[in-house]
This record gives sequence, structure tokens and C-alpha cells, in this order.
Amino acid sequence: MDIREFKSLLKPYRAIIGFDYGAKRLGIAVSDLLLMTATPYKILQRTSLSKDFEDIQKIIHEKEVGAMVFGLPLQMNGEEGAIAAEVRDFADKLGQVVSLPCFFWDERLSSSAVENFLIKDVDLSRAKRKKVLDAGAAAYILQGFLDRLQLV
Repeated sequence: MDIREFKSLLKPYRAIIGFDYGAKRLGIAVSDLLLMTATPYKILQRTSLSKDFEDIQKIIHEKEVGAMVFGLPLQMNGEEGAIAAEVRDFADKLGQVVSLPCFFWDERLSSSAVENFLIKDVDLSRAKRKKVLDAGAAAYILQGFLDRLQLV
């Protein structure tokens, strides 16, 4: 699905949830209801798919979410590798539990961009960075998507 088709599926005044997928942690960000700003929300420590999906469903309900965006970790040449396949598999399984439009957004270098910001501009220690990096990366991914969405 292209971004125009995705936009046509969005219901008014519903947030978009963004994910930075990881095998151990899932960074989560949520947009405002006008789809202008992404905010880091939470880092979900992964345990099992059923528990992960239960936690995500609670967030979707609490934050009035109407769509999902997953960061897709493409290789530098633009091709999808094993991790991108894991992200698609996770999104597909979540989509069977939550019936929301889903979009994949190129996330190349998002974690390193956020980490550089946290080091240079915020001067966070390694321990503190670890506590916010995944949610920050999810917000970075979601904000890039929201910015592009405004142009279509």
C-alpha cells in the first residue's frame, strides 16, 4: 500500500502508533490526534507475543490509536534483510489481533541519529540513553512518517 492509500484509510482525530522493533525491546511512540507531532511513549520489554499484544492493545485503546507505523530496517542498499522480515512478521501477527491500517517506514539510521542527538545535544550517559533510545527512535521514525504524510 502506498502512503496516499494509507492516508485514505485514516479516521479523523485518531492517533498513529509508531514502533521501533527489537527482539528484546519494542520502542513505542504515539502521535497527537491531529497527526502533527510524534512523542516517545514507552519501551516495552518483550516477553511473549500474547503479552506484547495485550500491552499494545491497552496503549491503542488509551491513546485513541487509529493506525500503526512500523520502522522497517532496510539495508543500506535499500533491500530487506532478515530483521525486516521479522518486523513484517510481527506486524502481520499484530494485525490479526488489532484491525488497524499498517504502514512500513524506512528506518535506516534512525537509532544512530537519535543516539547522536542524545550524546551531543542532551549529553546523556550510556545508562540513561539505553532507557530512552528505543522510544526516541520510534518517535523519530513516526515523525518522519507524519512529516511525509502532510505532503500527500
